[in-house]
Amino acid sequence: MSIRHTQSFKIQAVEKVLNRSPQTNIREIADSLGVGYSTLGRWISKSKKHELKNIDFMIKTKEKRPQDWSLEERLNIVIVCASLDEEKMNAYCREQGVYPHHIKQWKADFASGQSSVSKVKLQPQIKQLKQENKALKKELNRKEKALAEAAALLVLKKKVNKLWGNEEGNLP
Repeated sequence: MSIRHTQSFKIQAVEKVLNRSPQTNIREIADSLGVGYSTLGRWISKSKKHELKNIDFMIKTKEKRPQDWSLEERLNIVIVCASLDEEKMNAYCREQGVYPHHIKQWKADFASGQSSVSKVKLQPQIKQLKQENKALKKELNRKEKALAEAAALLVLKKKVNKLWGNEEGNLP
């Protein structure tokens, strides 16, 4: 029995694919939505052919997202906006495709010495470290169980020796 998805669900799924981060692939998104990979691919191709309603606004030339801006570009826009009043800054931001709060955040990042670009680059390393940590915890847990079993066997051996003696023929 096939599941019928609403048009709005399909549109949201395609939007999610088009706005995904560089580290996320389409198969992961399909799995998270509970949709087949090929089904999601079909929806994307339909949206590109403008067969999926209300998706036309998403299929433009690929605009640059705020997180895709390089540090140099961010610094340049922060410098330009520093001399503008709020109204002119809002107009400039609309032209550039960013919001004023992005510029304020970038300015704060530069002032504090942090950068969200470096956070994005560190994601694969963080993921790898988490996997290593998980593997080490698993191994440590296995070794602790083995040690507990060995200790239990030693205690039992001592009790048996105390009850029946050291050798099988020697009774207390």
